[in-house]
Amino acid sequence: MNDEKLPILLVPDTRLRQKARLIAPGDEDAVRALAPRMLATMYAAPGIGLAAPQVGSNLRLIVLDVAGKEEPPAPMILVNPEITAATKEMAIREEGCLSLPGQYADVERPARIKLRWQELDGSKREMEAEGLLGVCLQHEIDHLNGVLFVDHLSALKRNMLLRKLAKELKAKTRDD
Repeated sequence: MNDEKLPILLVPDTRLRQKARLIAPGDEDAVRALAPRMLATMYAAPGIGLAAPQVGSNLRLIVLDVAGKEEPPAPMILVNPEITAATKEMAIREEGCLSLPGQYADVERPARIKLRWQELDGSKREMEAEGLLGVCLQHEIDHLNGVLFVDHLSALKRNMLLRKLAKELKAKTRDD
């Protein structure tokens, strides 16, 4: 199993805005090779979710693990995940993103969702999710559609956050 870490793309990389393609027959080997590397990258970052577009792959693949630090790891690998239903009830939770390091904002999303996906072996799965898991799934599935969490913010908040990130990345580049 290859658990070599991958570089994480940062905003404003245009690949983060592309819609990922469905994983199709013939992609199995690439997906089996990519998933453990994505998990290793996510854990090392550290983060609780990572979508394939964030590591430069245009496949509809996400990995996540919302287990707390005191709990054993509970990694999930979702192939071609899609939200099939969402409640009208909304919830607000602070979000961050490995592609926008150090930036956080309160985001309003549906409180509960239903989704379906495939496992690595091709078996089809469905579940309902809420709380941290529900938010993480919506955030990562957004990445597959070229959407970032800042797109859910007002233009003013989004622009402030993106300017702050650009300034921090520029300063970091100067320091390196």
